Formats: sequence, structure tokens, C-alpha cells
Amino acid sequence: MTVALALAVGFLAARLLLVGGRGMLASPVLERRNHRDRPVPTAGGVVAVAAVLLVESGRAAAGALGVGEPPPGDPARPLVLFACLGFGFLGLVDDLLGSGAERGFRGHLGALRHGRVTTGMLKLAGGAGVALVLAAQGGSTPGRRILADALLIALAANLGNLLDRAPGRTLKAGFAAWVPLAFLGGAAAVPVAVVVGAFAALARDDLRERLMLGDTGANVLGAVLGLALVLEAGRPVRTAVLAVLVAANVAAEVVSFSAVIARVPVLAALDRWGRRP
Repeated sequence: MTVALALAVGFLAARLLLVGGRGMLASPVLERRNHRDRPVPTAGGVVAVAAVLLVESGRAAAGALGVGEPPPGDPARPLVLFACLGFGFLGLVDDLLGSGAERGFRGHLGALRHGRVTTGMLKLAGGAGVALVLAAQGGSTPGRRILADALLIALAANLGNLLDRAPGRTLKAGFAAWVPLAFLGGAAAVPVAVVVGAFAALARDDLRERLMLGDTGANVLGAVLGLALVLEAGRPVRTAVLAVLVAANVAAEVVSFSAVIARVPVLAALDRWGRRP
């Protein structure tokens, strides 16, 4: 399967599930207030996760029957799928059970000091665990490099969530980050393209405020892009990106990304592109 075909298949699978699953997304349990204080279904990212599972299970079945790549196939495929399911599950827990009272690392750590484990802390700790498994299984050099690559994946996932404060923002940033990764090629190119295609299918509904990605989607997209970098990029590039991710996550504790974007005309124009007036 080529990258272009993987994009198309991921897109079509997600659109099929989105059209057929409108009733599920309309459930009151998913309803949250968006940036305009309008009720919108959250956790829309579950559609993308389900689409990736559908595509990869279909590829596995076809391979077993002698169509396409036979098992065990591409070693990156189970890692990408595990990233989707692991981060998707943790994000869904936060979307459904999170109160929103505590935000950021400081808020969740503050609650922990008072003996309360928030869904956000569960997501952070669980995400770190998933990232460690991915880095260890993804071929990172044993030792501190595994920890650094795991941190890169976890912080990429968290950055996706931090950007998800306006319609389409996480998707636009994710697609922009994916383009140079796609040119790296490698074993992860096709399974990651399936994920990107699935999220592309949600773009119009996200921009038109018919759904929100939620942590279920934003964390998954960020984590998969971080994983792709770990699998395909060299050590110097990964180190440089890790430094940027650390700076961005720390900065989010003291500044508002929305405020920064609003002050930069080019970023503000890109942020508004495609959104409802």
C-alpha cells in the first residue's frame, strides 16, 4: 500500500464510520460546551481510532488470505495501532469523566498532593507508560535514549491536547507536522498515513463545530506523529524536536497559545481559515 492509498483508505473508513455513527456522537453523555459556549459532541477522535482499527484489521485479514502484505508484515503497524488505542482510551476516560477543574501539570500535581487522582493525571501517567512501551519496542537505543524518545512521544501527545482549544487547530498543526515526516518514508509512512487520513475525514466537522476531537483525538494525533519521528528520524533531529516540545509544554503553563496566536497576524489568519465566522 502506498502513502496516497493509505491516506484515502483512512479517510474513507473514518467518513463511513462518521456518517453511520452520528447517532452515537449525538448522545448527551458526549455533549460539552465549546469555545463559543455551544453544545458540541466531544471525543470525536474515537471515530478516527475506530477507523484505524478497521483498516489495520482489514489489512491483516487480507494478508492472511494472500492479498497484500502477508503477516507479520510491517513492524510499525502494531506500534501505530497501539498508540491509537492506548492514547485514545486514556483520552476518552478524560473526555467522559474529567471535570475540567484542574488544568495543566500544576493543576493535576496539586490535586495529587491533596490525595486526589484526576483523570488528567491518569492520562499523563498512563500516557507516559504507553510512550515507554512504544519507545522500547520501536528500536530506540537502550538506556537514556528510550526515556528521551518516550518523553518525546508523550509530550507530542500532550501538545496536541494543548492546541485543541479552537476548531481545527490541532488538525492543522498535525497535518503541517506530518508533511515533512511523510517525506522521510520508512516503515511507519503507510500506517501513519492511515491515521492522518482518518483525522482528515473529521476536519470539516471539526471546523464547522459539529464535533470536537476531544482528548480522545488530539492526544492520538500528537502521539502518532511523535512515534513516527522516533521510528524514522535520526537522533539529532529527535533531540532537537524534544527540546522544542519541552519548551512548548512548559510555556503552556504560563501563557495562552490562543493569545499568542491572536497576536501574530499570519498565525491568526491560518487559525481562522475554514472556521465558521
